[in-house]
Amino acid sequence: MKNQLCSRRHLLESAGFGLAGVAATLLLRQDGLLAADNNLLKPPMLEPQSFDLLPKQPPREGKAKAMISMFMIGGPSQMDMFDPKPELIKRDGQDYSAEVVFDNAAESSRKLMGPISKFRPRGKCGMEMSDLVSHMGEIADEITLIRSMHSDVNNHLPAMYALNTGAGVRGRATLGSWITQSLGSESQELPAFVALTHPEGMPLMGSENWANGPLPSLYQGTVVRPTEPRMLNLDPPKMFAGRPQANQLQLIESFNRSHLKNHPGENDLAARIASYQLAARMQTSAKEAFDIASEDAKTIEMYGINDPVTRDYGTRCLIARRLVERGVRFVQIFNNGQSWDHHEGILQQLPIRCAEIDKPAAALVKDLKQRGMLDETIVQFTGEMGRLPVIQIPSGDEPMKRVGRDHNTFGFSQWVAGGGFKAGHVHGKTDDFSHHAIEGVVTHHDWLATVLHQFGLSHDQVHFKVGTREVSLVENTSANVILELLA
Repeated sequence: MKNQLCSRRHLLESAGFGLAGVAATLLLRQDGLLAADNNLLKPPMLEPQSFDLLPKQPPREGKAKAMISMFMIGGPSQMDMFDPKPELIKRDGQDYSAEVVFDNAAESSRKLMGPISKFRPRGKCGMEMSDLVSHMGEIADEITLIRSMHSDVNNHLPAMYALNTGAGVRGRATLGSWITQSLGSESQELPAFVALTHPEGMPLMGSENWANGPLPSLYQGTVVRPTEPRMLNLDPPKMFAGRPQANQLQLIESFNRSHLKNHPGENDLAARIASYQLAARMQTSAKEAFDIASEDAKTIEMYGINDPVTRDYGTRCLIARRLVERGVRFVQIFNNGQSWDHHEGILQQLPIRCAEIDKPAAALVKDLKQRGMLDETIVQFTGEMGRLPVIQIPSGDEPMKRVGRDHNTFGFSQWVAGGGFKAGHVHGKTDDFSHHAIEGVVTHHDWLATVLHQFGLSHDQVHFKVGTREVSLVENTSANVILELLA
């Protein structure tokens, strides 16, 4: 059998020409003499990447510096709150002939149900909104109401993933993580990305709502306790207070840095060290940020904090404003579970949910405006979907008293204020029954691209390399910045 091993001369010859080819490619590229080709060899990364949350300038001047997202998981009913339909009122109780995608086919029906509350023109702009959200009606002249949202993923988890991460699958980084990765934070004493959860429980999907996905864990959101103390263990034991604690932290810091030096490129380790450093800095700043006792009586009343119905949500909305005021980049406020998912009992439950959040949500926009912060802060009010115009009839006793509405991701509503979005503006349209978006459609890809644009970022340039591939928030090539939403 012929020996398959190459000779020493052949090895040196092959290696020499091979290395020369690599070197030539790199030198030609460096001199700009190679045609652009993403598949050509790129210079190797000689130093491990490091990541931080220091403030970064976007590629171009953006309108927005921070964002507060109020996320109503479950699917607020758009035709009962934001999207008036005279034809739906006229045909209340009649059968609906159009094709319908049901999530719960066993309890489905084709019987149309009109809005459960009356609509009225609001503000100088005349934007029609329901009496269920009368306080939001007071800020009609400050918001853009989008009545043509569309995500085409008709269940909660994929719809949540789509609106928060850009695709209806798990494991991706959320909008808050991408924004902090791209822009850092104006504050080094508070987390860059904060999630404010409900005292009765975590939101559907839990920590996936503020996950960093494949991004370094430094960009994961920080969940804050829904009751006092909002953050635990901020006070050191008395024996360590002052200089002893400072000495201890300095020693730990030196150990950590030495350990990191021996493990270059370990992003999770670097993030853990950064979190320890942040925890030390937060001992005074976090207490002050979460303490609303310094707010005046008028502000407390505006947010509804004196009312048991609105106290919790009002407190969290006020904390969100205080965090953004102190340099936090992204804050998201959640309900518990999927408490807006009204498959049944919508006549009783939807007014309760609206009463809890209506006044505080409106107060947040009013407060930011009076403080001169609204122009640079995006405020979003949304759910991951809307509801169908037909009723869902639950099993059991007296089903017609307990009717609900099934899922609808083909046409639903959200509103947005500040951050360079138009004020007093209605965008898009659904059909006569608030079922399908038919004009000015805004997909979840378009929405995320538009948010990034307002921060001075381009959705086709915000990406992160994971191994040999690049990931991004908006990977759909048909995504568009919706310029009609912008002032």
